[in-house]
Amino acid sequence: MNALADLQRFLNTSIIGQSEFIQQLLVALIADGHILVEGPPGLAKTRAVKTLASGIQASFHRVQFTPDLLPADLTGTDIFRQESGEFKFQPGPLFHNILLADEINRAPAKVQSALLEAMAESQITVGRRSYGLPELFMVMATQNPLEQEGTYPLPEAQLDRFMLKVNIDYPGAIDELKILALNEQEAQKQELEKPVPLTKETLFEIRQEVMQVKLAPQLAQYIVDLIIATRGQNSALAGFKQFIEYGASPRATMALARGARAKAWLEGRDFVTPDDIQTLAYPVLRHRLLLTYQAQAKGMTSDAIIDKLIEQVAIG
Repeated sequence: MNALADLQRFLNTSIIGQSEFIQQLLVALIADGHILVEGPPGLAKTRAVKTLASGIQASFHRVQFTPDLLPADLTGTDIFRQESGEFKFQPGPLFHNILLADEINRAPAKVQSALLEAMAESQITVGRRSYGLPELFMVMATQNPLEQEGTYPLPEAQLDRFMLKVNIDYPGAIDELKILALNEQEAQKQELEKPVPLTKETLFEIRQEVMQVKLAPQLAQYIVDLIIATRGQNSALAGFKQFIEYGASPRATMALARGARAKAWLEGRDFVTPDDIQTLAYPVLRHRLLLTYQAQAKGMTSDAIIDKLIEQVAIG
């Protein structure tokens, strides 16, 4: 649809040098998934999601995660109303459509568990009552890989709830010059022309169209073969077992299929190609593979393991 194409162009104009990140951010949006973004400070992670939210008729909230954050700071809490003599629930930031969880790994386990329920079940629980979240609900979380002091590793169950994990790096020299020019333009109050905001109804229609994108049976089998290989259950690829302690869950299978369909839709196709699957394999799998000590000792990364998977798992 033209509205989403306009939004993508606007994002690429506002966030320079991160076109792959922008595409995967939109993949998560139209595939109804959450996204985890890791990269050094100053790479426009926060700016990207704020710009995305400004292009959608949806409510947005940013929460800076800190070690003293409490679950109620996300979920909301029951407040006693003296005039009525009753408790009334005051909703928290989780009731917005798009939530930016900045530096998510700085919050302790209790806060993570509150966020996990929201991401997993689209509801939160306060006291004895549960409250449903909006139909449009997306979490974009950021992590800074450079600082480890005062951080809490995310539990594997929560990592698995993120459809994609995107690693971003510094832009090149040409893009950095463009960033400088854009900064000067904004300093002079020369705002970029914003597209017509995407309505929620249009977004839901797009999500329905994405699920109609054709996934050929042999490509569906290819997705399953990739996931099964991460668990060492394919006898022809048993060598991966020495590198992967725990493989990807069926949730990764569904995420890879949805993500491949969304990428195809964004590129104007009504069918999935092997390239769609291979491109999305990295953000879908990199946070779901728990590497063995042997792999870590050899300096192997999840992306290196995924390279080998793509090399060795045959299509069809």
